[in-house]
Amino acid sequence: MVRDVAFGQYFPAKSLIHRLDPRAKIIMLVAFLVLVFCTFNYAALALVAASTAAIVAMSGVPAKFYFKSLKIIIFIVIVTSVLNLFYGTGDPIWQWGIIKITINGINRSVFVTVRIICLILASSALTFTTSPTELTDAIERLMKPLNKIHVPVHEIAMMMSLALRFVPTLLEETDKIM
Repeated sequence: MVRDVAFGQYFPAKSLIHRLDPRAKIIMLVAFLVLVFCTFNYAALALVAASTAAIVAMSGVPAKFYFKSLKIIIFIVIVTSVLNLFYGTGDPIWQWGIIKITINGINRSVFVTVRIICLILASSALTFTTSPTELTDAIERLMKPLNKIHVPVHEIAMMMSLALRFVPTLLEETDKIM
């Protein structure tokens, strides 16, 4: 079961996204994540979903890897969606005791679900198209200005590299225990 997890694994290919500078990918991912949370209407949400689909298609990584990365978090997505469904305010469409579903609750549920899925897919695109070494080097180079205020940038990057390196080992050990 744990062997099916694809999140955090590098998939070698020759796509446009693979050839981008890792620092640019990290900056674009952060900008995209901010954009995802700035969507407050369905037109913007559709644009974010279409952009996510375009990123996934341009990555050159088979769709089954993206589905595997969603598989990890699907339970959290479902629970969050259901909770948001009942959290809305306004006139109830359906009510049973204190439990009620409103239009606002449905909207919240849709937005949260699509946002989480877009976040996972975009983050997966970064890890699928950037090797752990490139990712660590890019983070270290992006954090280089923090050296001036005595932040141990190299040590932080080394910790991240070690953490990324041991994710497959940790998954393998978890699989053995299960």
